[in-house]
Amino acid sequence: MRPEDKITEVKGIGDKTAATFGKVGVETVYDLIHYYPRNYKVYEQPVSVSSLSEGDRAAVFCRIVSGVAVTRGRRFTIVTLSAADDSGSVKMLWYNMPFLRNVLHKGEMYVFVGAIKIQGASRVMEMPEYYTQFNYQKMLSTMQPVYPLVKGLTNNMVTKAMRAVVDVIKSTEDYAPEEMRQEYGLTPVSDAIMAIHFPETRENLIKAVERLAFDEFFHFILNVYKLKEKNIKLINTHIISEDAISRLNGFEAGLGFQLTAGQKNAARDIISDMSSDHVMNRLIQGDVGSGKTVVAEEALFITAVSGYQGAMMVPTEVLAEQHFKELTERFKPYKLKVGLLTGSLGAKERRLVYERLKSGEIDIVVGTHALITDKVEYKNLGLVITDEQHRFGVKQREKLALKGEHPHVLVMSATPIPRTLAIILYADLDISVIKELPAGRKKIKNCVVGTDYRPSAYAFIRKEVLSGHQAYIICPMVEESEAVDAENVINYTDELSTVLGNNIKVEYLHGRMKESEKTEIMERFNNREIDVLVSTTVIEVGINNPNATVMMIENAERFGLAQLHQLRGRVGRGDAQSYCIFINVKKSDESMERLKVLEESNDGFHIASEDLRLRGPGEFFGIRQSGDLAFRVADIYSHADILKNAQEAAIKYGGILSDE
Repeated sequence: MRPEDKITEVKGIGDKTAATFGKVGVETVYDLIHYYPRNYKVYEQPVSVSSLSEGDRAAVFCRIVSGVAVTRGRRFTIVTLSAADDSGSVKMLWYNMPFLRNVLHKGEMYVFVGAIKIQGASRVMEMPEYYTQFNYQKMLSTMQPVYPLVKGLTNNMVTKAMRAVVDVIKSTEDYAPEEMRQEYGLTPVSDAIMAIHFPETRENLIKAVERLAFDEFFHFILNVYKLKEKNIKLINTHIISEDAISRLNGFEAGLGFQLTAGQKNAARDIISDMSSDHVMNRLIQGDVGSGKTVVAEEALFITAVSGYQGAMMVPTEVLAEQHFKELTERFKPYKLKVGLLTGSLGAKERRLVYERLKSGEIDIVVGTHALITDKVEYKNLGLVITDEQHRFGVKQREKLALKGEHPHVLVMSATPIPRTLAIILYADLDISVIKELPAGRKKIKNCVVGTDYRPSAYAFIRKEVLSGHQAYIICPMVEESEAVDAENVINYTDELSTVLGNNIKVEYLHGRMKESEKTEIMERFNNREIDVLVSTTVIEVGINNPNATVMMIENAERFGLAQLHQLRGRVGRGDAQSYCIFINVKKSDESMERLKVLEESNDGFHIASEDLRLRGPGEFFGIRQSGDLAFRVADIYSHADILKNAQEAAIKYGGILSDE
C-alpha cells in the first residue's frame, strides 16, 4: 500500500465507509495517516466519590444501588442510575442509549469514567464509560486518541483504519535531512506520526507533537515566502482612479459616524498601495469590534468606482449573508451591484451569479469557498479580500487571487497575534493595525466566577432579556463525539429554558447542524426572535448583533485566552453596556491567573502577549486555539518557540527543500 492510494485500499474500508471518511477530508492513505487526534483520554487509578469536584474527568469504582431508569425527554431518551462507594453516591446519566437497561443492573460493580457536574447537592457523571474492574486494569495509564468525528464515523473506525496502515506510517520518508533534524532536535517524522496515533508515554507524544508542529510551520512559511517572491514583482494593472478617491469622501460622510484614527490610517495605506506601481498585498489586523469591515467596504468602493470587480471571501454562510445585506444597503446610492455566492444556493441561482460575474454585471461579490470553485469567472477582478485569515490557508487565498489578472489582495484578521509572530506568519503582507474601538462603544464589563455563581448569572441574563436585550451562552466541546457535543448543547438549552421560564425564547446552535439551519437560527437571533442562544464556538467568527449584551462562557478554563477574547467580541457591538461572565469550573490557581487577564483587560494585543507568557512552550495537554491559520497540530501560542525555529530553518534549508 502507498500513501497516494485511495482509502478503499485499506482493509475493512468499502465504498460506504470511504464516503463517510470523505466527509472529514480523508480520501487517500496519506490523508488518513495525517488525520490527527484532537485530544487523548488518559485512564488513571479510580478515586473516591467524595473527592470529585465539578469539571474533573475521573474514574470511580462503584456499585449500582438503584434500578436503571429510562425516560423520554423533549429531544432524546435519558438513562439514569445511582452508583456509590463507601464515601458517597453519584448519579450516572446517558443520552440516547436505552439499551443500557439490559446491560447494567442493580448490585453490579463497575469502574465508571467521565466528567463531573454538580447539580444542587448531587454529583452527576454525564455520558460515562463503564468497565469491569478486570477490563479497566488493562486500560490503566494508557492514552487513547480522540479523533474529530462526523455522523457515521466512530472513534473505533478511525483507530481500526489507523492500525491497518501502520506499515505505511513506519515507511514515511522524511523530507528533513539528518543535519536539520539534529540542529532542531526533531524526532524522525515516521516515529512522530506513529506516536501521535499510538502514544506510549506522555513524553514521546509531546516530542511527536513538537515535530509535527514544526513541519506545519515550516511548510506554511515556505509557502508564504514563495508568495512574497511572486508578489514583489507584480505590476499594478488595477490602478484606482482619482475620481474614486475623491468620491470616497462622500461615501465616508454617508456612513453616519466618524472613522477612528486607526481606520483612517488603514484606509490611507490601502489607497497608497492601490495607486502605486505594484499590486497591494496587505493585512488589516484589528481587535474584535475595531471596525475592519468598514475599511474593507471603502476598499471595495474605490475598486468598483474605478471600474473593477471586488470579491470578499468569508468563512461561514451566516457571515457572508450578513456582509451581503450590509454592502447592498451601503452601495445602493452609488448604483453598485452586489452579489452573493455560497454553497447552499440552488443550481439555478448559482448559475445566474456565474453569468453576472462573467459579464461584469456584478461589481462586488461576497461568498464562502464557493468563490474559488472552477466554474467562477470574473470579467475584471481588481480586489480580493479574505476575512478572518486564520480560517483560510495561504493556498486558498492564492487560488482566489488567481481568479483575476493579479488583483490587489487585502486580508483581515481579528486574531490578536503578538507582532513578533505576526511578522513571521504574514511575511508576504504589509501590515496595518487598528487598535482603537469606534466612538460610543462602552468597554465590556468582565467577571470570572465559580460554578456557584450560575443562579445569579441566570437571573442577570433574565433581567437583561426582559429589558429588551439578548444573550449568548457558550458550551465547550466536552466529549470525543461531535454528536455528544451537540447533545450537551441541546440538554443545556432544555435545562436553561426551564430555569428562565416560558416567556424567554432559548435556542441552540452547534457544528453538526446544516449550514442552512445555522443561517436560519442566526437570522432569527439577529431579528430578535430568539432571546438566548446556547452555542458551541461556531459563533466565534464575525457575527454582528448589536442588541446582544451578555455572554456567559461555561468551562472558560478549557479555552485559550485569545479565543475567549474572540468569543467575547460577539457582545459590546452596540451602544448599550455589555457583560461577559467567565465560569471557571476548575478553580485552580493557574486557571484563575489566566482568566484574570481577561477580567482586567479588553485589549486583544495585550491578551495575546499574556497568552504567550502564560502558556509554556510545547504545552500539548494545555488549551489549543481553534482554527488558527488552519494548523492541525501547531498552536502559535503553545509553540511560539517552534515557530521561530521553523522560520530560521525555512531561511536556512528552504532553498534545498521543495514544499511537499
